[in-house]
Amino acid sequence: MTKVAVLGGGSFGTTLAHTVASAGRACTLWSRDEEVARKINETHRNPRYFQDRPLSPDLRATSNLEEAAKDAPLVVVAVASSGFREVARALGDFVRGDQVILSATKGLEPRTHKRMSELLREETCAKKVGALSGPNIAREILDGQPAATVVASRFRDAIELSAELLHAPRFRIYGNDDLLGVELAGALKNVIAIASGVLTGLGLGDNARSLLITRGLAEIQRLGVKLGADPLTFSGLAGIGDLLVTCTSPLSRNHRVGAGLAKGETLEAIVERLGEVAEGINTARVCKELAAEHGVAMPIAEGVYKLLHEGLAVRDALEDLMQRRPRYEAIDLDYSFEVPRR
Repeated sequence: MTKVAVLGGGSFGTTLAHTVASAGRACTLWSRDEEVARKINETHRNPRYFQDRPLSPDLRATSNLEEAAKDAPLVVVAVASSGFREVARALGDFVRGDQVILSATKGLEPRTHKRMSELLREETCAKKVGALSGPNIAREILDGQPAATVVASRFRDAIELSAELLHAPRFRIYGNDDLLGVELAGALKNVIAIASGVLTGLGLGDNARSLLITRGLAEIQRLGVKLGADPLTFSGLAGIGDLLVTCTSPLSRNHRVGAGLAKGETLEAIVERLGEVAEGINTARVCKELAAEHGVAMPIAEGVYKLLHEGLAVRDALEDLMQRRPRYEAIDLDYSFEVPRR
């Protein structure tokens, strides 16, 4: 039986592995924590995530990376961006050039600004790398609610193999050859989701959220297109689809970060309570640096950066955005105009 390896015993890695195994395919979940792997095998539950939800009895877990990844035609890496390169480097000792490796991590590497697929290409011999991204709230997928995701790669056969091995009765796979756009959309939307959480925490209404999501998408698209992405990618599942769910769902970690900040909690306390990485915290810094480097206006993302890393007060960040000069809306008319004083 064809084996799928999922690397990362967090919420999404666990969910993806459970979904694959539940669809009748051999799947091995790798966790660096030996105790987590043992508990999954013995109790069919992840002791750290979704303890109330039984996992497929056909799912097998291991803490041995070679055992998980060797000879698996498809390997999906779902670990935090901060540790992604380390895992990719270790993975490089065990994979062959003909294996397909996907990143399911929606982040960018600090300092280098590189995407996760670029790290896979640098640290392994795999030629057919790609990314998995979309509106994928883990808890809903684990509960069997309908969902879909996008597999992006420059290689059509990598997309087709991934679709064959990852699809499930209520988990649909779409393909996209714009790997750059899909990865950027997945990473940058987390920054906007933090801003959306702030609106929720302040008790602001649907008009404000609609405004934020729309203008946030414009910022993401501006930077993505500047870096070479296809603008159409941002109107798909990996773009507006993922942005919508992350900005509106209380299950979104990044949304919860913003809501906590709006209620006066410290960032440290919020992160400790979450117990998982909210990628938007680190991505906000990378986003600010990329926007400055390429001369792209991203006022919402800049406000989130200042909120997280410079101590800007929540209401001051909101006031700064609302008092900006009027601008033309279209992406190719990004300049302001004067409003006559009365």
